[in-house]
Amino acid sequence: MNESTQLLWERYQKYYFEFRSAGLALDVSRMSFGDDYFARMQPLMKTAFEAMTRLEKGDIANPDEKRKVGHYWLRNPGLAPDASDRTAIETTVASVKEFAAKVHSGGIRGSGGVFNHLLLIGIGGSALGPLFVSSALGHPNTDKLKLHAFDNTDPDGMDRVLAELAPFLGETLCLVISKSGGTKETRNGMLEAQEAYRKAGLDFSRHTVAITGKGSELEKLALADKWLQIFPMWDWVGGRTSELSAVGLLPAALQGIDIDQLLAGAKACDELTRVHVVETNPAALLSLMWYYSGNGKGDKAMIVLPYKDRLELFSKYLQQLIMESLGKELDASRKKVNQGISVFGNKGSSDQHSYIQQLRDGLNNFFVTFIRVLKDRQSTSIAVDPDVTTGDYLDGFFQGTRRALFENGRESITITIQEVTPFTVGSLIALFERAVGLYASLININAYHQPGVEAGKKAANSVIDLQIKILQALKKQPGSGMTAAEIAKQLGQPDEVETVFLICEHLAANPDRGIKRVDGQVISEHRYQC
Repeated sequence: MNESTQLLWERYQKYYFEFRSAGLALDVSRMSFGDDYFARMQPLMKTAFEAMTRLEKGDIANPDEKRKVGHYWLRNPGLAPDASDRTAIETTVASVKEFAAKVHSGGIRGSGGVFNHLLLIGIGGSALGPLFVSSALGHPNTDKLKLHAFDNTDPDGMDRVLAELAPFLGETLCLVISKSGGTKETRNGMLEAQEAYRKAGLDFSRHTVAITGKGSELEKLALADKWLQIFPMWDWVGGRTSELSAVGLLPAALQGIDIDQLLAGAKACDELTRVHVVETNPAALLSLMWYYSGNGKGDKAMIVLPYKDRLELFSKYLQQLIMESLGKELDASRKKVNQGISVFGNKGSSDQHSYIQQLRDGLNNFFVTFIRVLKDRQSTSIAVDPDVTTGDYLDGFFQGTRRALFENGRESITITIQEVTPFTVGSLIALFERAVGLYASLININAYHQPGVEAGKKAANSVIDLQIKILQALKKQPGSGMTAAEIAKQLGQPDEVETVFLICEHLAANPDRGIKRVDGQVISEHRYQC
């Protein structure tokens, strides 16, 4: 062993940490921080630990909405400071299990018989978590219900799902998830599904369950139409941290996934990540690596590379959890900071044939988070070469990529789990939830509000309002036609010509909207008529 490899091995032994109770290990040896880094960061970490303790005890963490943040209570209800919250969590988990058991036994069934399919209608945190867990833990031979999703307001996407479900609508259970009931994408998906059931001569309400907030418009609808059941969404659980509430537990239980083990894995990881010692706290280690790599400013992106097909959707799940939590313009003192960490991902070894070339030789503006799974499969593997299996190649590609990147000055973290199980998936979810909270404290931002998301929703609503006015204006002058500028002027919004043009182009591309475009020589001369 030469001197450089000896030093790497010594560093690996020092910065490889096993957390057996949570079913994972963490290697930060390929991050090039100095040996005094943990000590230098101790004052900031002390503040972060204390802030997390206050959070779990029920401090107001979202000042915009004046609410607590209690997703940690979901896997340990005894931590909830309010007895009513403890009871609500326990009751909901029991209700999820009871409902799933009735569906599986045929006690609750659809017009076409026992439910065999599940259509999840939601967006963001109401879809990303359930879809990730379903992909990670499901199997076509064992799933009790096959999961499908409307997770966007794309009509073509919904048509594709409905085409697959058309022969089975009578045995498809719909799950509509929206805290407020006013989320447009989810409402649109619900209406599209409802119409599909109507056309099939089926009663939508006899096939549908709601997960929503108390007093929401969705709850009122579900009660009025006598849907099968309503499960709660609490104001102290944000969408991106809702996977271990009814939002994620119900679809998982219906699919046949062991939700007790999901919760147990998260609880075990939580217990580790409450410890106020960096070296024995995996979430603290992660947050410090994020801080180190990006200079506390998010200067480098995080590339998530799980070497397991089952974890392919983990990077999409983490995109929302991390980017929505940390992407903030202002810090806690209202100072403009434009914080965040960009998250991208693929899966190994698919990445060997796509963007590893740039990661190794191009811009050094990232760090990698590898996720290594030691167990290859449940059955016996064949030898594809003498004494070598496909799984050996997969692990070899992981090790080779990690080495090749490090040799060219590219840093990485490696999280290792024994196998993908409900317990380890729950542990991974809890690990990153806590790392986000600790990192937010290190950079002095609030991880639990999302003003940018609300701004986007308001802007979208203004576009829809303008579209309605455009249609009204064109219908008043059938056949005459107007340019985008003429329409904007007539509506008293001359500064919105570009938006009017974009709206008219979309309307004209869909014949059912009744708007026709008459081409001009340049785009400003295109005329739109009813």
